[in-house]
Amino acid sequence: MSSPPLRLLHLEDNPVDHGLLVRALRRAELDAEVTLVDTLAAFQQALATPGVDAVLADYHLAGFSGMEAWAWMQQQGIELPFILVSGAIGEATVADAMVRGVSDYVDKQHLTRLPHVLQRALELHATRRRQAEAAAALAESRQRLLELTEHLQTSIDRERADIAREIHDDIGGALAAVRLDLAWLQRRLTDPEALAHVRSALTMAEQALGASQRIMRNLRPAVLDQGLMAALQWLTRTFAERTGLDVTLHGRLARAALPPRVEMAAYRTVQEALTNVLKHAQARRVRVEVSDLEDHLTIEVADDGRGAAPEALRKERSFGLLGLRERAQAVGGWLDVVTAPGEGMTLILSVPLSEAARRAAEEDASL
Repeated sequence: MSSPPLRLLHLEDNPVDHGLLVRALRRAELDAEVTLVDTLAAFQQALATPGVDAVLADYHLAGFSGMEAWAWMQQQGIELPFILVSGAIGEATVADAMVRGVSDYVDKQHLTRLPHVLQRALELHATRRRQAEAAAALAESRQRLLELTEHLQTSIDRERADIAREIHDDIGGALAAVRLDLAWLQRRLTDPEALAHVRSALTMAEQALGASQRIMRNLRPAVLDQGLMAALQWLTRTFAERTGLDVTLHGRLARAALPPRVEMAAYRTVQEALTNVLKHAQARRVRVEVSDLEDHLTIEVADDGRGAAPEALRKERSFGLLGLRERAQAVGGWLDVVTAPGEGMTLILSVPLSEAARRAAEEDASL
């Protein structure tokens, strides 16, 4: 099937020049329907109906110029190839028009160039339109992926909290009862062999209870119920005790409470950052700074380790950092990493608290 003819809009106040233009297109065997308009009002009315493929415009018209028509198209968001077809207007004028976004210029004395210029402008416009559509589709896909990631992360956090609660209520309670019964038996048994078995069972019960508590803290830190600052104080202290690193916490939070999802994102960010320091940084000191000034929660985790080049950073810590970036985006924030070989690394979490509160309210309303 043959393609439909091009629909061209010709802004021209000289009928003779219009006839010459149409003849030049026909000689090139270009299948086109050319509509003539000679006023700005008629031009605007013609573009109100979709279907125009390109605009050909004289520069000098009665009472206005072709560039005024182009400016109006830009204001209206109409994206079409726009070619000036005019008499000699000077190189400076042509250059200015091109800078302002006009597709091309053809001198009326050289209309044989018009079909080639028009075809090239149409192809470029089609390419840009496809690129814009692809960019829009990619942006939509990224937004959907972000929403899915946010939903999954929220679901994971809720599931972790439920599992932690079940461990505390069922397994923790059962282990505590077993420990009490074993302690009761230990006080009453006199047979040395039986006592040895009871002591062994009591030790295993203690270890199991400690393991269940550790698992609960990893799943959903109960210390977060006391606030983010208290949770970070506990996290940095226990990390320092366990690893021997010099970990210090500085700053304060003016707000008594933050949205729970923000607190969890901040806590997991510091936790993952400390884990990365232990695994990769070869550091001796880590400094954690916290602030909520100017409606922004800001957390910086800086170490004095070996740092990393950007390409090495992508290889070593990409998945951990990717997860933290997704967490930050899920609460309306962002994550920055500043590093250089031999100069340590600084991880910065920034969360606009008003945006985080808005997202939390939207999520609660959707439940």
